[in-house]
Amino acid sequence: MNRPQAFPATNPPATEKRPVSDTHHGISRTDDYAWLRADNWQEMFRDPSLLDAGIRAHLEAENAYQAALMADTAGLRKQLFAEMKGRIKEDDSTVPMKDGPYAYGSSYRLGGEQPRYFRMPRDGGSEQILLDGDAEAAGKPYFRLGGIDHSADHARLLWAFDDKGSEFFTLRVRDLASNKDLDDSVANTGGGGAWSTDDKGFFYTRLDPNHRPSKVFFHTLGETADRDRLVYEEPDPGFFMNVEGTRRNDWVMISINDHETSEYRLISATAPGTEPRIVAPRETGLQYELEEGGDIFFILTNADDAKDFKIVTAPVSDPRRANWRELVPHEPGRLILSLIGFEHYMARLERKDGLPRIVVRDRETGDEHFISFDEEAFSLALAGAYEYDTDILRFSYSSMTTPAQVFDYNMRTRERVLLKTQEVPSGHDADRYVTRRLMAPAPDGELVPVSLIHLRDTPLDGSAPCQLYGYGSYGITVPAGFNTNILSLVDRGFVYAIAHVRGGKDKGYGWYDDGKRAHKRNTFTDFIAVARHLVAERYTSHDRIVAQGGSAGGMLMGAIANMAPECFGGIVAEVPFVDVLTTMLDATLPLTPPEWPEWGNPIASQEDYLTIACYSPYDNVGALDYPPILALAGLTDPRVTYWEPAKWVARLRDRKRSDNPVLFKINMDSGHAGASGRFSRLEEIAYIYAFALRVTGKADLAEEVRS
Repeated sequence: MNRPQAFPATNPPATEKRPVSDTHHGISRTDDYAWLRADNWQEMFRDPSLLDAGIRAHLEAENAYQAALMADTAGLRKQLFAEMKGRIKEDDSTVPMKDGPYAYGSSYRLGGEQPRYFRMPRDGGSEQILLDGDAEAAGKPYFRLGGIDHSADHARLLWAFDDKGSEFFTLRVRDLASNKDLDDSVANTGGGGAWSTDDKGFFYTRLDPNHRPSKVFFHTLGETADRDRLVYEEPDPGFFMNVEGTRRNDWVMISINDHETSEYRLISATAPGTEPRIVAPRETGLQYELEEGGDIFFILTNADDAKDFKIVTAPVSDPRRANWRELVPHEPGRLILSLIGFEHYMARLERKDGLPRIVVRDRETGDEHFISFDEEAFSLALAGAYEYDTDILRFSYSSMTTPAQVFDYNMRTRERVLLKTQEVPSGHDADRYVTRRLMAPAPDGELVPVSLIHLRDTPLDGSAPCQLYGYGSYGITVPAGFNTNILSLVDRGFVYAIAHVRGGKDKGYGWYDDGKRAHKRNTFTDFIAVARHLVAERYTSHDRIVAQGGSAGGMLMGAIANMAPECFGGIVAEVPFVDVLTTMLDATLPLTPPEWPEWGNPIASQEDYLTIACYSPYDNVGALDYPPILALAGLTDPRVTYWEPAKWVARLRDRKRSDNPVLFKINMDSGHAGASGRFSRLEEIAYIYAFALRVTGKADLAEEVRS
């Protein structure tokens, strides 16, 4: 068995202790590293040069330390990057989507980091470049495009960008005849908007200083942003807000929601000056989503104890809840995920027995049929549409061994047309790989789904290293889809596994409920159970498992590090939400009030305080034999602030018993999503994989990749 490669003997940065205490519900805590949070964090997110010099020096020292420890993997990282880049079709493009006289799509040029948006005549012809992301990003260390939306008359393009990583987007309007931006510019937005029917203005959300989309405005073209009309202001800081139009361009919908309650307000797109009208007033626990259906709205909702959701309809003239009529009834264990309406059909994406499926319904007859697939585990997604009066449904399909495929499906004739299969330039032979779906027994008897892939000839005798990925929050399901990057591990003999733990909706809405708030511990014990099951089934051994998760999945990494460090040979925590209690106690932070339904409100509830305190990774760091840990963060991340992993790393080093290193890599030019370019992001992934190869003893096999 290969042994982990030793890290160089380099001392980590010393982190000064400046104790600060707080007391809630009669319980006191002391935080030695609270000083790492910049007092001016709101201003710093907009202008990173304002970061306190002492904090900057500490973060730069952390980067110097991790660079020194990983310096001898430079060649391996270069090779990994080249492999992953070689699997990407550099001049790739989407299949254009038809809308009136045009078809719209996006593409990349050879070597390009950012997408280009184009259109072409509906039935084929030469492309017109509408927006060149590489040109817009030139000279900027960070650049990310937000929402892109053309006007109904096809004359203008509403587009958004963020050049700090802080997710404060600026909206611009491009005249498509001259290919030049108008003078209109709106800063500090949520990154998208919705045109009025006459295309003379657009609706958008503006972020407040705490990064919350608290107001909807209407901008009239030709006016300055300070004259924009306030349409709606959300008084509750605990709710997110978004604004979007419909494909028929008849409605603008303001969606307002937290993690368990939703509300919609409607504005006629033909009369943008009218007051928004409520569909169903918010009621704690009531969730619903609107989809256009001509003279009706389709509504996906959990009303009337429909835990796994049902579909109702309501007349657009009066869509109040009293007028909701059931169309697709609730069926326990069948979770309806989304739907899309057309003139003659309605299609829905649902999950049953842990697998997704698409159901098409004839609106006139009520007849339904399924679109079937053959593989044991796979991923499906409805691709949306610009047009409403069409029989064509577009969807995408992939599995862990099958590259992504895009289909157009005729809902009338049931003909399925393959439009595109993801091209892997370096070659991909699906027969070399095996993908499997296991069920791991959790401590309480539940069975946790596991999706995995490995080479067909990988020995399953416990000697294979394993990268085990997990998330488990917000009801998000990690799809068992195709990922060319992981092949760099799989081709080196790794088993790559996804633990579909509670907190996601993999087995229905109850799977989510059983992994949140008072039941959050199930998320962590599920992940540990998967690790133990993989060892019991001889896929790997504990000292060869590298656990990986990001954001709330990074919190999962911090929790399992405290609960079962012996189960893992290494841990990778990307932008990890590890200081859960402190963050949930701070109502000024961007996401705290909207997150209380997910985690609990420890300010108002002692019970919630104690629940979070029992698992919050930062609060539970102990004198344990932790495996090697890699934490990654972005300086301007408004979702998981940089100081959370910075503090966690300092406390881990101070309290751990083992000699294993704790590395902290912080991108000083990015936010939550990491590097913004598609190839820059590959460099970060190559770094993570080099760490995984090193701690599992595979780093010295870089030249022995089987092809």
